[in-house]
Amino acid sequence: MKACKKSLFTILCGSLGSTLPLTAQQNVTIDDEAPNSLVIVSMDNAGNELIEVMQTSQLPHVHDPQTPRFILTDREGNFALGIGGYVRTVASYDFDGIVDNIDFIPALIPNQRNVSEQIQMDATTANLFLKLVGYSPLLGNFIVHTEGNFRGTGNTFKLRNAYLSFSGLTIGYTYGGFMDASAMPSTIDFQGPNGATFYRTTQLAYLYSGLRNFKFNLSVEMPEVNATTGNNLIITRQYKPNFTLYTQYNWAGNSHLRLAGIIRSMTYAHATTSETDDILGYGVQASTTCALGPINLFGQFTYGKGIGEYFNDLGELNVDLVEEANNENKLQALPMMGWYAGVQYNISPTLFVSGTYSMSRLFSENGYENIATDSYHYGQYAAANIFWKASSNMQLGFEYLHGWRTNFNHSTKQANRLNLMAKFSF
Repeated sequence: MKACKKSLFTILCGSLGSTLPLTAQQNVTIDDEAPNSLVIVSMDNAGNELIEVMQTSQLPHVHDPQTPRFILTDREGNFALGIGGYVRTVASYDFDGIVDNIDFIPALIPNQRNVSEQIQMDATTANLFLKLVGYSPLLGNFIVHTEGNFRGTGNTFKLRNAYLSFSGLTIGYTYGGFMDASAMPSTIDFQGPNGATFYRTTQLAYLYSGLRNFKFNLSVEMPEVNATTGNNLIITRQYKPNFTLYTQYNWAGNSHLRLAGIIRSMTYAHATTSETDDILGYGVQASTTCALGPINLFGQFTYGKGIGEYFNDLGELNVDLVEEANNENKLQALPMMGWYAGVQYNISPTLFVSGTYSMSRLFSENGYENIATDSYHYGQYAAANIFWKASSNMQLGFEYLHGWRTNFNHSTKQANRLNLMAKFSF
């Protein structure tokens, strides 16, 4: 990386506890005899290489924060710590049916519609992150990223990403290998399409990108099982990791096609005898983004057994494993499916509109529909929105959402929501 300029634009000097009479836009000269000196600089003055590293290592999901406005760097330019995030406030109005959640999740449309409208406001998705990029003789070029928002219990800080990445390896907590964050369409709704796979997990992953236009990723991931059991069965601590694999073909800059798979073993025990059983779960997935001039297309299709926790909708229902209808001492993994298709039209560099339709479905086997007549069978999700980048830091948006929930007994409930968003990034 290029060494930083001797005269650098600095901020926040007073908040650092300095006794010097510095002002908010004063230049600071770094002494050549102080090689370990640190300064906070504007990203505009950080040098092209630092900017490129920060931008290319930015996480791809639509709700991930932008490149930080300010960074902390050493005089030699070997290390740079980005400090950033955003403040995001959303006001929503549900009418003609509600979703009983701050996010628009069709699976959580109440079976009994006692309330037909509601107003909510949410600022818990406000985000803070630290990103260190640099070089060391042991790791080579590396990235350390920590990030969180305020969606923990009681609006406490909740970890979203915490990982170390170097030489193609990723170690830590971040997006799983059985999802495609860069293929997600833009929504104000923080969760997004109900048929999308979306999850984070602790993992060891390796990405190989040595072939032109191709990427290959293999990950070993920490398992978690969300199941519906009776009194006779319990979910034990999982002792076998999940394995994911994907291959991705890229073209024309922002376009790609990805094929992915996951395999997992889920363990449960009999409460009285402590005997355990294992059930195999698996999934296959195809996802894509395609840029056609001012139009961007997005899509994903996923099918498998015992992978409910990875879907936005089914993940709320504890259906990785369920009881068999005729044997309360045995669990089964049901087939399930999810998909979405979206389109975005970029009217100008600062204004775009988009629309998305999505569905998730839980299938029945071994008579499951007979004991789950009023339980979720499939859900649908439709979104239409407009986003305006009012300034380099401020984005405004408006969105309409419509959702349906259909149970195994064919009863259907619906909900509608209007979202209004203001987001300021720093």
